Amino acid sequence: MSPGKQASESDASPPMAAGARLEKMRRRVRLSRLALFTAIAAGPVALGVAVMSGPTTVAAAPSDKPAAVRSAAAAADPAGYAQVFVDAWLRSSADDANSAQARLAQSLAPDVDLPDPVASAQPKPATVTAVRSAQREDGEWAVTVAAQYAGRLRYFVVPVTADASGASFTVTGAPGAVAGPARAAVGKSPYGVSVPSDGDLSLAVCEFFGAYLTGAGEVDRYLAPGVKLSPVSPAPYTAVAVQRVSAVEEAAAAGKVPADGTAVRVLVQVEARDSGGRWPLGYELTLKARSGRWEVAALESGTAQDGGAR
Repeated sequence: MSPGKQASESDASPPMAAGARLEKMRRRVRLSRLALFTAIAAGPVALGVAVMSGPTTVAAAPSDKPAAVRSAAAAADPAGYAQVFVDAWLRSSADDANSAQARLAQSLAPDVDLPDPVASAQPKPATVTAVRSAQREDGEWAVTVAAQYAGRLRYFVVPVTADASGASFTVTGAPGAVAGPARAAVGKSPYGVSVPSDGDLSLAVCEFFGAYLTGAGEVDRYLAPGVKLSPVSPAPYTAVAVQRVSAVEEAAAAGKVPADGTAVRVLVQVEARDSGGRWPLGYELTLKARSGRWEVAALESGTAQDGGAR
């Protein structure tokens, strides 16, 4: 072969090699597209496999916003720990440091002295309950505990420290006697419409609670379609009387049942009786009109102060 021909073939090699590589890459792209289209036709599972196995790699861009991280110590609430300590502390005595209650109090608060009641001191509390927890700093808490005695109530605030993991606590100081929490202001009730006691709605409510609380009849017959509600079982009362019904909507006080689908929210004051006495109870209900009668659509718990359905 002549030198000129060899030089010509040598000069052509790089473009040919580059062209081969380019064609190989194009073939891969075509195969990837074909696999992707086939996966789309085959369904979401195959599509997921194709995407995971494809040649393209996508890296998520780092977010400029730092992720919000809440420490375990911030999430931990030592209310139960403080409650156990105060209960043991009030039942212990420095004169009997080896009693079970004294040892428990000292294990929860090693640096806190035990009380020293006299023999004729007030009786031990009937119950001790944590009523409020406030975090002062990271890992530092103040827990308010209520101790109920016969005829009176006393409150104590207890300082508690949580470790970094939020799994361990220590009472760091003696309980302090404090005034009880202030009474919160209550907003105006949304149930401002008085419902006649002899109207269709009051009658429906009375029959419903008779079945719900005393077992007099089936509860299902008073429920709207699709509503499931089991009666209280075993029936706790022998008789029920509706004392007052108040509503949010004016339609509840109408002389006749409104059009189908009309919904009203009512607050019902009930007087229940059993062998032990008379018990005033309160319930929130949502009722809907259907075929000329009121049916129970929901039984709520508590009393809504904003007038909204929950």
